[in-house]
Amino acid sequence: MSQPESAVADAQAGGRSGEPLSKLAKRYGLRRAIARPRFPAYLRQLWERRHFIMTYATSRNVSKYSSSALGQLWQVLTPLLNAGIYYVMFGLILGGKGNIHNYPAFLLTGMFVFTYTQRSVTAGAKSISGNLSLIRALHFPRAALPLAYTIQELQQLAISMGILLAIVVATGEFPTWFWLMIPVVLVLQTMFNVGASLVMARVGSSMRDMNQLLPFIMRTWLYASGVFFSIQEKVVGAAKLPQWVANVMYANPAASYIEFMRDILIPGHPVPTWAWMSCVFWAVFALAFGFWYFWRAEERYGRG
Repeated sequence: MSQPESAVADAQAGGRSGEPLSKLAKRYGLRRAIARPRFPAYLRQLWERRHFIMTYATSRNVSKYSSSALGQLWQVLTPLLNAGIYYVMFGLILGGKGNIHNYPAFLLTGMFVFTYTQRSVTAGAKSISGNLSLIRALHFPRAALPLAYTIQELQQLAISMGILLAIVVATGEFPTWFWLMIPVVLVLQTMFNVGASLVMARVGSSMRDMNQLLPFIMRTWLYASGVFFSIQEKVVGAAKLPQWVANVMYANPAASYIEFMRDILIPGHPVPTWAWMSCVFWAVFALAFGFWYFWRAEERYGRG
């Protein structure tokens, strides 16, 4: 009798005799069909499926506007319309610009950078719960889905950044050698977004109410990140709060990436000297913790 047949026979006998099936599986070297691989093996599997991840992200971007009359032109119109609305509301009506130099560039930088993180986290929260049929039909590392959603948002950001740089130049700023740091900031922010997306993907897969809570969380994060106003001017100058309150707001990851990008694009914009260290810390911490946290629940995605 072959080993598989012997294992089946012993399993049937074990079931009748009361011997745990787990001991039989261990004796014959059997393991679960969908078992969580070791972490290094899991990362290798993701790398092997990098072409699928890129193709999936690109196809989602193409199909997103396929049913509209203007098609892919909305990728340019959407950030422009948002920029116009925010400038009128927060810059003119609510007086958010204060004494800020080049407020249009200041506002657009904050809005585009924050929107990249906001959309990545929001999409990540739905990446597992919204793709249960795909997860149950095919076997692949589930982290591929949050990764694909973040890459999709990065592709959208590339268009927004082109618009932002054109507006920055049109409002009187000139390119400098410091602009070469823009890709560095985006790489660090993408690392953070991937990690945050992975964390929210696991949370969203088990906590279905998260999709209802997330808009309120994101709105609070938006106002705490200085997107529409200068944190130093409003918190310390106008509200007369201690400096440590402003420092805490600067240290939150969204504000750190916003301030670092503003420092690159707008000369003379006051930024804490430690902002770049905050960017590096959040990128490394979020990416490492996010992959580990998501991988720990790999076997549970799509169950139930």
